[in-house]
This record gives sequence, C-alpha cells and structure tokens, in this order.
Amino acid sequence: MPTLHELVSFCDARTRVGRFRDAPGAMNGLQVANAGRVTRIGAAVDAGLVPFRRAVDTGVDFLIVHHGIFWDAPRPWVGPAYERLRTLVQGNCALYSSHLPLDAHPVIGNNAAIVRQLGLRRRGGFIPNEGGPIGLVASGGIARSDLRRRLEDLYPRVVAIEWGSAKPRSVAVCSGSGNSALSALPAGVDTLVTGELREEWFNVAQERGLNLFLCGHYATEVHGVRALAAELSAKFDLPWEFIATENPL
Repeated sequence: MPTLHELVSFCDARTRVGRFRDAPGAMNGLQVANAGRVTRIGAAVDAGLVPFRRAVDTGVDFLIVHHGIFWDAPRPWVGPAYERLRTLVQGNCALYSSHLPLDAHPVIGNNAAIVRQLGLRRRGGFIPNEGGPIGLVASGGIARSDLRRRLEDLYPRVVAIEWGSAKPRSVAVCSGSGNSALSALPAGVDTLVTGELREEWFNVAQERGLNLFLCGHYATEVHGVRALAAELSAKFDLPWEFIATENPL
C-alpha cells in the first residue's frame, strides 16, 4: 500500500508544482492530509462539499482537484467551509490541488488534451508564466465550420462567436477562463477555444474580427485531473475514478 508521501512526491514532480506563479492563495500541492496511506484515487474539477462526499462515499482517500479550497485571504472554518473540511478529515481523504500546472503541462495538461482532441498540432505557447506558457497555439488550416463541429461533438454546450477568418491559420487554446488569453493572443491569431469569457468580449470580437468558441469552464478542465489520476493509478497499481458533478458552467 503506497504512502501519501509517495503519491504527493510523484504529483509534485510530474506537475512541476514549484515552477509556476499562480493566484496568491492557490496553494498548489497537498492541501489536506490523511492518515498516511492511499488505497483509492479520485479526480474532480472543483473542491466542494458534494464532490468531497461523493469521493468519500466511494472509498477515495486521495482526491486530486483543479480548483482547490484556498484562493484568497484566510477565512474562519465555519459553515460550508467547515463541512468541507470535516468531510475530508472524517473520511480520511487527502486533497491535492493543481491549478495552472495542470493547465500548462505539455502532456497531461488541459490545453494539450484539447489540442489532441481537435486533431491539431501544437506549435507554440502564449500567456507567459515562470513555469512555461499556460495557453497553446496550434496549427490551423481547418475550416471554422469544421472546428465548431468537432467541438460540438466533444462538449455538451458550445457558444460560437464567429467574426474571424473562415479558415484560421492558427488556433489558440486556453481552458477555463479565457479573459487573460484574449489580452495575450499572438499576432495573426484570430481564433480562440476556451471555457468562458466576460460579456464585453463579444463587442471586442466584432471589432477585432475574432472567432471565439466557449466550451464551458468546467468541461474544458476535466482533462488534467483525469490524466494525472490515471498516471498515479498505473504507477502505484491503485484504482481511480472521476468524481463528476452537474456543473454546466
């Protein structure tokens, strides 16, 4: 039976956790410990009471999430925050969070997975970070209508805003929130696949001639946690499962 330390060490090394500049309170890495051993791995997009309960109910004692429980200034452990922590502690379930490292990873990252899903070839990155670029730029040459159809086959809801070229030469990919991505699009790139955007970007898309494909914040960020959990499962010969929620956003 592998130890918690062994799984955490593997995850830290695989995601290059110490190299990334993330949100001040993101605290990538182990956020809640367990008794020290791991028998079953879980993966979920978000830290939350419902996914925590579902994980514990299925015997998960090491849960990987993309969005952890820490994001801003410390808060009292009361109300829902207390219930989250109590669920993990009483269920002996450790919590490991990996945010930007799992967006940016060139193999198991969310953006790398989306590029592979679309059958495109990665040719560069954008949105610079100390650990490496967060977003990816892929070869284009695909008709905009074909790109939209591929996305609609992959994701339950796609919002298409099409004011750019009918056959983009390059496609930028940024999972989750694409607001920072639009401000950093490389010259000559007029097409972005992302999760969500603020309302005002519609007008910008019209004015700048952009294609924007919004596939859901949650839906575009299931890939990294799944891939990391699968690698852990193979490395340590442990079962794993994805803890889904009904998040449509």
